[in-house]
Amino acid sequence: MGVRDGIVSLFDAVLDRAVVPGYTRIGYRLRTLEWPDDPPVDALRGRTALVTGSNRGLGKAIAAGLAGLGATVLLTVRDGAKGEQARAEILAEHPGADLRVEVCDMSDLAAVRAFAKDLAGRMAGLDVLIHNAGLLPAERTETSDGHEITLATHVLGPLLLTEGLLPLLRASSDPRVILMSSGGMYTQQLPVEDPEYRTGRYRGAIAYARSKRVQVAFTPILARRWAGIRVYSMHPGWADTPGVASSLPGFRRITGPLLRTAEEGADTAVWLAATKPAPPTGLFWHDRRPRPQHYLPTTWYSDDELQRMWRYCADAVGLD
Repeated sequence: MGVRDGIVSLFDAVLDRAVVPGYTRIGYRLRTLEWPDDPPVDALRGRTALVTGSNRGLGKAIAAGLAGLGATVLLTVRDGAKGEQARAEILAEHPGADLRVEVCDMSDLAAVRAFAKDLAGRMAGLDVLIHNAGLLPAERTETSDGHEITLATHVLGPLLLTEGLLPLLRASSDPRVILMSSGGMYTQQLPVEDPEYRTGRYRGAIAYARSKRVQVAFTPILARRWAGIRVYSMHPGWADTPGVASSLPGFRRITGPLLRTAEEGADTAVWLAATKPAPPTGLFWHDRRPRPQHYLPTTWYSDDELQRMWRYCADAVGLD
């Protein structure tokens, strides 16, 4: 590494640890001056990508970014009508894009199993799977399976869907799986003693951040389990999306002028899906660079705690 590269890396690390400049549009725009090249305009021609939660916000921006690079995109949503609206809006931006609406509630494990089985029966392969579907509930809610809804949506559903789609992913010459996490996970420990948030005062933002911590903690495990498939987790920084507006209005009111656009928040997901050669598997990313999993000493966990958390989630969805 040369002196200039060292200075750039140091500056980037300072931005990341300072949080506010690093996670806002300030950090994004400064990093674009030195980051890796964009994928070529046809980087995903002939490839198929599935994006959950793609009717609005980051998911829609990711789907549009992939479509702009030539991918066939499966817009996977809970509400088919909203999916069709998103499809029309993306087509207006990218005329001729191959966009298909699929319906699946990622918090409903039976629905996820059925969806994976259906796709496996009618598709020859899948190149990119992006788990973006998410929610931040005001009150603790259990799914029909008895799981706290953020754990189900952000962790259990993605595990189950990916396992069900492994034959399709393995049919690809360069399969990639991307988990959309959150910078909020840096504040939380692995919830190994209370994975379903059954004790204490429930706070949706905490539940959200805990489940995002689990995604990041599991990334190296999944990279090993799904050998031959590149597995990434990432966070988008602070982006101005409908989800932020509805779930965190106070945060948006304070930070609004500094928030990234949805497209800026989606950038790293699109880049991880399309850039060549593929980045190394099993890492946590932000703004096209791998990042530490921890900044606070209070969030570290032991190997035993990680394995206990994994076992809980694996058992919940019936994995070996």
